[in-house]
Amino acid sequence: MSEADTPRRTHGLLTLPAADALWPELLSNSTVPAASDAFTGSPADPRSGYILLGSHLVPTVQDADGRWHVRGADVRRAAAELGSVKVNRNALVHVGPCSVPGAGQEDARALRWRQRLDREWTRVRNHDARDGSWQLAGSDHLRHLAGIDWRRFLVVRPRTRAAHTWWLPRTLARVLDAAERVEAQWLLAVRTCSRCGARADNRPETWRVQTESGQQTICPACTTTTLRPYTGELEGHLYSALRNKRSSLAVSGWRCAVCQEAPASAIDHCHEHRYVRAPVCQACNTRERPNYLYSNDVYVTNRYASLFHTHAEDWLRHWHRCPGCRARTTLPLPHLAALTALLVGAPLRPTHRVPHSSRGRTPCGELRASWAGSHNQPRSCVITLSVDYCPSGEHRTLAQIPYRAAVDRFRTWLAETAPEVAAAAGPSRHDTVPTQFRPVIPDTSSAGLSLF
Repeated sequence: MSEADTPRRTHGLLTLPAADALWPELLSNSTVPAASDAFTGSPADPRSGYILLGSHLVPTVQDADGRWHVRGADVRRAAAELGSVKVNRNALVHVGPCSVPGAGQEDARALRWRQRLDREWTRVRNHDARDGSWQLAGSDHLRHLAGIDWRRFLVVRPRTRAAHTWWLPRTLARVLDAAERVEAQWLLAVRTCSRCGARADNRPETWRVQTESGQQTICPACTTTTLRPYTGELEGHLYSALRNKRSSLAVSGWRCAVCQEAPASAIDHCHEHRYVRAPVCQACNTRERPNYLYSNDVYVTNRYASLFHTHAEDWLRHWHRCPGCRARTTLPLPHLAALTALLVGAPLRPTHRVPHSSRGRTPCGELRASWAGSHNQPRSCVITLSVDYCPSGEHRTLAQIPYRAAVDRFRTWLAETAPEVAAAAGPSRHDTVPTQFRPVIPDTSSAGLSLF
């Protein structure tokens, strides 16, 4: 199968199974044995942000559906360099067993191919002790090294059990050593702040920041001092007018408008009125999404319910950055349904005694909110509150709340919970919402919108 015939390639990206099929084909005329599962087999891990192919680091890209891809040009470049290597099968070097540093002394993602071979040797030796053979059984523990099928060139020299040794061609060992050095340099760069030189001991991925020149490693101290606070530069703009104008690069200079800590990476918007709310970080953008069961059905999980208790005023102020929600003193229907479930449904939720425990009674099942109709038809819109997976019944309806009653309940709760947010909204400002969305004319003289 040629790369041109690969149907899963889009915009220069290859899915990992497609890259697996392409990699051996690119090295078919090479003396280097290519692995058939270089992108999906151990020790390759796309979640680390790269796939190691020879001495090349091929970046991995994740789409909105969670699928991982690699760029076809990067794969061809790695194959061209690895294909130029000439392997002499007769010039061998001893690779195992040997005394090597134990696992845990370096980054767990690192290749450390000699350590990995030593662990494979230990596994095979234990297998041999049971059946008395010295065969390298096909194993999923270590299926390739940097995209190279090391098992095809492995030479086993059995003497006694204590002196049983493994050998690889010297050229192949040098390629793997070069791959290990390149990867070690990359892992060190990921842990080191590009501005102050500080090094991350734990979770270095949290220091990775999207900038105009790509991802960089910037420590929280440097990030906080360089990011500018969001002061409403995008208020009143339509999301559709900004989504195709490289907005992810434009928001990279802002601090998240919700948590005020992390760098913004996305523009959050109201799905009902289509207005931009504010730039937010990835964590806040994910945290504020209800747990949808269907398009008109949400589960009110503890993660989402905590938004109305922890920093509720910050989240309410963020949601009311939408002119439509602020003028109507309401929330988008999924958020409104979830809050109604907490205010009305939670007290009605059945509880059950916890057996063999002193905690008393605990709420059962999953609190669920669904609705018929939309916010554009408030007279016919009804929110149904129920409990799923209740021992006394798979589905128990708790209450049905008309949309307008839910809005009135929210306004009362908003005035008690966040008076300043409530004072900035109100039915008297209903006329401020245009009947038709106004065209957006970006102000390119503003520093905040210079990239739009």
